[in-house]
This record gives sequence, C-alpha cells and structure tokens, in this order.
Amino acid sequence: MALASLPAPPTPLGSCPLGGGVVQLPRRAIRRPGGLGRAARSCYRFRTDDDGVVDVAVSGKDGDGSGGYAVSVEVPHLPGARGRDGGLVLRATGSGEGVPLAPASGGACLAAELSFDAPRSPFYLSFLLTDASGSEIRTHRKTTFRVPVGVGPGSPVPLGLSHSGDGAVNFAVYSKSANAVALYLYSGDGDGDGDEPALEIDLDPHIHRTGNTWHVSLESVEGYASYGFCCGGIRRPLLDPYAKVIGDFVSGSSVHDEGITVPSMRCLASLADVPSYNWGRDRHPCLPLEKLAVYRANVALFTKDKSSGLPDSIAGTFSGLAAKIEHFKSLGVNAVLLEPVFPFDQVKGPYFPFHLFSPMNLYSSEGSSVSAIKSMKDMIKIMHKNGIEVLLEVVFTHNAEGEAECQMISMRGIDNSSYYIANGITGCKTSVLNCNHPVTQKLILDSLHHWVLDFHVDGFCFINAPFLVRGSGGEYLSRPPILEAIAFDPVLSMTKIIADPWSPLDISNVQFPFPHWKRWAEMNTRFSIDVRKFLKREALISDLATRLCGSGDLFSTRGPAFSFNYVSRNSGLSLVDLVSFSTDDLASELSWNCGEEGPSENSAVLQTRLRQIRNFIFILFVSLGIPVLNMGDESGHSAAGSISYKDRGPLNWRGMKISFVKEVTRFISFLTALRSRRGDIFQRREFLKLENIHWYGSNLSEPGWDDPNSNFLCMHINAEVDKMVADSVRGDLYICFNANAESVSATLPAIAEGSMWVRLVDTSLAFPGFFSPESNLKALQVPGLSSYNVEAHTCVLFESKSTLA
Repeated sequence: MALASLPAPPTPLGSCPLGGGVVQLPRRAIRRPGGLGRAARSCYRFRTDDDGVVDVAVSGKDGDGSGGYAVSVEVPHLPGARGRDGGLVLRATGSGEGVPLAPASGGACLAAELSFDAPRSPFYLSFLLTDASGSEIRTHRKTTFRVPVGVGPGSPVPLGLSHSGDGAVNFAVYSKSANAVALYLYSGDGDGDGDEPALEIDLDPHIHRTGNTWHVSLESVEGYASYGFCCGGIRRPLLDPYAKVIGDFVSGSSVHDEGITVPSMRCLASLADVPSYNWGRDRHPCLPLEKLAVYRANVALFTKDKSSGLPDSIAGTFSGLAAKIEHFKSLGVNAVLLEPVFPFDQVKGPYFPFHLFSPMNLYSSEGSSVSAIKSMKDMIKIMHKNGIEVLLEVVFTHNAEGEAECQMISMRGIDNSSYYIANGITGCKTSVLNCNHPVTQKLILDSLHHWVLDFHVDGFCFINAPFLVRGSGGEYLSRPPILEAIAFDPVLSMTKIIADPWSPLDISNVQFPFPHWKRWAEMNTRFSIDVRKFLKREALISDLATRLCGSGDLFSTRGPAFSFNYVSRNSGLSLVDLVSFSTDDLASELSWNCGEEGPSENSAVLQTRLRQIRNFIFILFVSLGIPVLNMGDESGHSAAGSISYKDRGPLNWRGMKISFVKEVTRFISFLTALRSRRGDIFQRREFLKLENIHWYGSNLSEPGWDDPNSNFLCMHINAEVDKMVADSVRGDLYICFNANAESVSATLPAIAEGSMWVRLVDTSLAFPGFFSPESNLKALQVPGLSSYNVEAHTCVLFESKSTLA
C-alpha cells in the first residue's frame, strides 16, 4: 500500500519506556510488503492486552534527503475476529487522524506504512490501534505503543561517549549491579539544581546490554547539551566515568540523611566532542630520570594572587602557570609536578576528585571544560618547547563521592560493588576504590593513557600509593595487578611513574616495601625526616650519610635515581615555617624555631633561620636522587605555622623582590647548575662506588657513627676517572655538614699535586659570598690539609681544581 503520512509526533517529556513486552528483533524477522526490510534500522515486537502481537520497524527515508522516517506496522495475529476484515486503524497519540491497516500480500497479516518529518531525534513515536467497533488495542500493560525513533542498540565499546562521522553518538557504561539503566538528555547545561531532563531513554536489557555493559546509540543529539546515566533505583543523573568534557560541579541544597546534614552534589557530562588540537611539532622532552630537578606547584595558588601581575582572566589558571615559565627556567628546574588537576570538590580540596578524564574547569579563563582542555594543552606545549616536563599528581584510591544518595556523583551510584572495596578498610573513614578489580583497573589505565596520548603528559605521581596494593577485601597484595600493569604498559613505560605514600585521608606518610619491578620511583619520606632530624641535632649522622648517598636502604635494587627527595611538601609546614615554628602540636613535623617562636626581629634568630633554609636546600641538591622543590620554598612562603592544607594561601610574587628571596632563588639556580655540571656525581642511575666515598670527622678522624651527640660529618667523594671528560669536571668534592651550635675546625684532605681545594659554598657567609660562581674561584682556593672553620649550623662545599686551569 502507499505510504501514508502523519504529522510529526511531539517529543514526549519524562520517563518514556518502550512499552509492555517490547523485544527487539533481527531486521529480517519482520516481513516488509513495501520493501522496507533492508533499510529498517530498528525492529520491535509488542505483546497486546489480548495476547496478540504487533511488529514495528523504523527506518530513515530512502534517498529523499528529507531527514524524516518511515515506519512499518504489522499485526500478524490478533485473537478472535478483531481486525479480520481490515478494521484496524493506527492513531498517533495526540492526533485524531488515523491510518487504516490493510491485508499484506498473501493475507498473512495486516499492515500499514507511514512516514513523517521529524524536527529532531531521538524521540518516541507513540500510537495505539482501534478495531472496527472503535475499541482500543493497547500493550499488555495497558499503555500506548511507544517506539524509539533515532535510537539504536549501540555498541559496548568504547566506554563513554563516542561520535561517528555521520553525527550518530554511542553511549556505553559499565554496571554489573544495575538491573535497569536510563540515559537522561538535557537541553541546557543541566547544572541548575532541580533541572529535569528533556528526554529519558530507558535501556532494555535484551537490546542495550552486552555482558555488564549497557549501551545505546542515537542518530543525533542536536538540541541537547548534556547527559547523565540513571542506574538501578537511583533516580538522579550520574556522571559518565569516561566522559571527556563535563559541566560544572554543582552543590545543591543540603539533605538530611540518617540524622546528618549533607550537601547534594552532581555533575553532568557534555555532549560536545573533544575539540581538536594542533600539537604541531610538540615532543616529550624524555629527560633521563636521573637528570630531573622538580618543582611541585598548585595551578590555582601559583598565580592567583594579584601580585603575580597577571590579568584576572588567567591568574590561577593553566595559562597563568605558562606565563611564569621564566621563573622555572631561572631556578633551573626541568620538570613541574602539578597537584591534582582532575575536577574536585572545592570544599574537600584537589585530593578528592570526582572525575578522571578531564581537567578542572576553574583552571581555565572561561571556566568551562572545553576551555580548560585547550588551556592545559597550551601550557604543556609551552613547557615542552622550553625543555620542561609536566608531571601530574593523580588520585585513584578515593574520590569526593559520599555514601548518601544525594552525594553519589558517578561511580558510587553506577556500580558501587565493582568500583569500591566492599566493606572499606579498617580505620579509614573514607570509602576506598577497588583499584585491583579488573573494571577499576581498566578505568585507571584508560585514564592514564588519555593524559599521555591526548594531553602529552610526561609522568604521574600516585598519591596514597599504599592503598593501590589493596585487594577486594582490603588485604595487601604481594603482586598488585594495577601496579604491574602500569609498570609494563607500552604507553606508560615511556613515562615517569612515582609512588607517593602520603595519604590525604588521614594526613600520614607510610613508607613500606613497594613492589616496583625496577620501574616505579618513590617519594622518599625518610629523606625529609632524617634531614630535619639532623639539622635539629636529633639524628645519627649515619642516617644523614645514607640519604646523601641515595638511600641505599630503600633503593638498593633500583638505584638513587628512583628516590624523589624533598624537604617540605604541600601538606605540613612550609620551608620557612619549618625554621620558625616548633610547638608541641608540631612535634611530628620535626621543626625547630631557631630560638624564638613565630615572627622575630632578633637578628641572631633570623641569621640562624637563614642558614637553616640554606642548609635544607643545599642538602637537598647535593644528595643523590631527584630534588623536589615545593612551591614557595624559594620565596619564604608561609602559612603562619599551620600544617593544614586548607590554610595554604596563594604565592605572593611581591616577595620575589625581597633581598632574602633573591638570595635563595639564585642559590637554587647555582645548585641546579652544579648538579648538571657534576652529573658524574649528582645525576646517577647507579650508586657511587664505596671506594670513592670517604667519611671523616673534624680532623680526618673516623666519624662518630653511633654517637647520638655527634652532629658533624664530612664527605669526600673521589671523582671517577673518565678520559672522555675534561679535567676541570673530574675534581673531587669535599662536603662538611655542621649541625652543632658551635663552630668546628675541619681539616681538608690532601689532593693530587698541582691541585687546590676551591670553596664553592659556605652557608654561613653573607650574600653573595656564600656561594661562588666559577668566574671567581682563584680567590677561594685552599690547600690540602689546611684547616677550615665550619661555623655553627653551616654546610660547606669544596671542589678540587687544577692550579694550572
């Protein structure tokens, strides 16, 4: 029969189930009297309220360019005499017009074909049938027949949202526990509290589920802006864990849950595709691990203060970070370690993310996800152009989600049983992700691949690393699958991977034997502890010696390049506070106020504090391993003695003009240059040979290794002979460390004839004399076996030089 026309059906709002008993059939299962079988995209079978059957096929119109749809409806069987004489009429919901059904060829069934133009898809075509007597025929659930138009089965891969060239969009989400899943589409950004979806598409498990993955495809999403998933009995939108572009995080009205008031939270994924980006000739610097000098920074706090001199639109953003690249270059650092940039709950802070595939919206000038993506890529591209690598701190062990339904943002509501450790971990108040579950492991690996391949990130520092070794029951695993997978992954094996034992959950550091496969580096907590103890005269000098030589007790099977050393970090006291505050409440910080608590005008106290700051930085850079500066170490950044992460303020760039800060920044620049020039000693993948290290006390005697009151140590390093390196580079080093409150006379060892010791650093001297560039070395020469007075709280560095040079 000829195609009949119906007016375009309205797009229904609210929940739109397919109807009672709907089952999708193979395309060949429904006969097409008008030849629609080949073009049919979706075929459905409904059971009627009188145990009959209605088949419906939907296809795009063939070749007319109208963008409309053709629908074929067949009734192969109805009980009794209903419809035998062709008395069935199809009526669209909301329309008085009808299309009569007529016998198909062979008389096996009644059929009608209709077409209509649609303003957009997806939507639901809703209709019912009436017989010759005018009685309505409905589904067995007494509903109208509802057929999705522009909706296909979809594909289970890839997870998340994916676009095809013809404008079609596929959605896929993993959920083992959900017995029902719906896709919510929003016409606006959907971020307002209480916004209702413009369209809800319930996924039929017989059609839209493969294994434990739910999926659906839409011919077009024109007119819609964002989406979310509804899983199980949670009737609220949940963020797609694999979304690449997301909306703003919204904290709604507080909700009372079991007697506790908690804020409602949600975020939706954007339907926009990730914008293309021209990387040009960008290449990863691929710096050898041992040559790194790292600067840890917070994107917002680094340039947020007006003193940064940047426009408000870029202050506190990725662009602001890139604008200060000359500061990094002046310090001599070649890697920037960024505190977490994943979207996070601003109340809890960046170590509590709620998404793993996009940067924080607020870190861009426009405050949008698309802008943040471009801004971050621009920043990385500029860093690479200047030879600086970009490393990210990442958090995969926990997130910002709460257990109350109103605080389920994403994975908690989608599949709690797969993504989280079932009963949590004893003593941990926050739920922990089940990182070694195959599904969570895939999520983590896919996230890391995304940041390397799409953003050109050079490496990752894994916060709360000890929790990555936990199994599904919270037990420790000797060979955690996620860590091994990262170690041998073909993409990630080309990046830096660093385990950080610091836990944001209980503000603790737990150093323990970490499975590494000679691939994982670690943040060396013991370095910070032992250096602090030595400078406040509470450590055995043997502990300092171990840290200076690359922490062989921790990295004996890997080498010193796998030890990332630091003195201060973003949790705990800043460097200047470490020498200014030491109350009983700060006992765990191992700090020393140098004689007076807090701000001081006492010149003796200030002088000691200045020396201690120089000593901390000096020891950091002359130790084997990778030095990690914390943001503000170079500028006297203070939190007034607070160890709370929340009390940290933006970096004050006005301080960069103060003479003290200029001294420190130049000293750091000198030390990074020294490490590079003497890479044979300070930039090593292997440990120094024992025969090339000699330890002394004040007069070349044996150090007091076991004496708790011994606070003086000298280290003589014999340069290894290398005929390929110039003589001027192969000089020995002699380093003195005096933590005593009194000066100590040190005897310098005898060296080869024709050579002299040259003092490069003495942290007790006034600026600029406390460190010496090579252009002024002759005036600083000291003969071997001479005595040198090492002042209290002072470190001194000598290098042997030929007198003929």
